[in-house]
Amino acid sequence: MPTTTIGGHEVHVDDEGFMTVYDEWSEELGKELAAQIGVDMTDEHWAAIRFLRSDFPEQGETATLRRVSTVAGIPTKQLFTLFPKKPAKKMAYIAGLPKPRGCV
Repeated sequence: MPTTTIGGHEVHVDDEGFMTVYDEWSEELGKELAAQIGVDMTDEHWAAIRFLRSDFPEQGETATLRRVSTVAGIPTKQLFTLFPKKPAKKMAYIAGLPKPRGCV
């Protein structure tokens, strides 16, 4: 399993750079990941990320946009505003989770 150093922390990643070990993530690391892809984190961003993090252990996979919108109550349009272009992929990356199914 490949590793990389992000913000001074060595983490396990897959071939696309998505973290593969749930417990290696922290909000500090999330800020670093967001900065790498040009996302300036606000409370609204953190609401989506925290939902993904809390939902993952129960579901066993990264939530889709539809699930974030329905269960977390964050409108899809807002997710596209917060995380322009590929929001599901960007949210998963920042949250330190695997890329959601169906993302290309």
